[in-house]
Amino acid sequence: MHRLSATFEGETVLVAGGTGGLGRSVSLAFLDAGAHVIVTYRKEEEYRALETAAGAKSSRLSGNVVDVTDESAARNLCDAILARSGHLDVLVNAVGRYTGGRKLWEADAGDFDAMLTSNLRAGVALCRAIVPAMVRQGAGVVVNVASRSAVAPGPGEAAYAASKAAAVAMIASLAEDLRGTGVRANSVLPSIIDTEANRRAMPKADFSKWPKPGDIARVILFLCGDDAKLVHGAAIPVYGAE
Repeated sequence: MHRLSATFEGETVLVAGGTGGLGRSVSLAFLDAGAHVIVTYRKEEEYRALETAAGAKSSRLSGNVVDVTDESAARNLCDAILARSGHLDVLVNAVGRYTGGRKLWEADAGDFDAMLTSNLRAGVALCRAIVPAMVRQGAGVVVNVASRSAVAPGPGEAAYAASKAAAVAMIASLAEDLRGTGVRANSVLPSIIDTEANRRAMPKADFSKWPKPGDIARVILFLCGDDAKLVHGAAIPVYGAE
């Protein structure tokens, strides 16, 4: 499979969490690059907003309400995509959530389970469902969205940082499993992303220092294209030099 730089014409791309703060920008970027984009989402209003933003390109957009932390649901989604298009070329996992702000010994006992479910189990379930199909077709790219906290955790985010660090390790090991198959896997590590939700949560922060979703989306597209064919098993910081 050969694709031109930054061009994904005829490619089938799955963006899990593709209507959220970062996922929306990733979905639109792939649509702009000519791909057929399938997104998973939980909120109908977010999907409708993505359709509106896509404009005429929405003819190449479809969405599915799927709990991607459930392996059987993820496998059913993969089977449906393959039955319809015959191939699945790119998986971007932008599913995740943040719970933090309290010291480890003060945090809710369920925080670790919640963070591991959203930030680790989703990626595991998606990769287990989709990577075998990519291996069979001899080509494909996986990009998992982790966090700067995976490598530089701050106070009050033990559960979040641990879940993201585990996700980075999972992708690094997957990359070793994939050597010689034609399938690549990498992680990206954003810091606090400049989204409406984060601005509402931290109204006194300096938003100018936060990475923009569109800038991160462009890095993800690069990682999925042929120009990044030598990048495999990497964890790419996407938080700038501020």
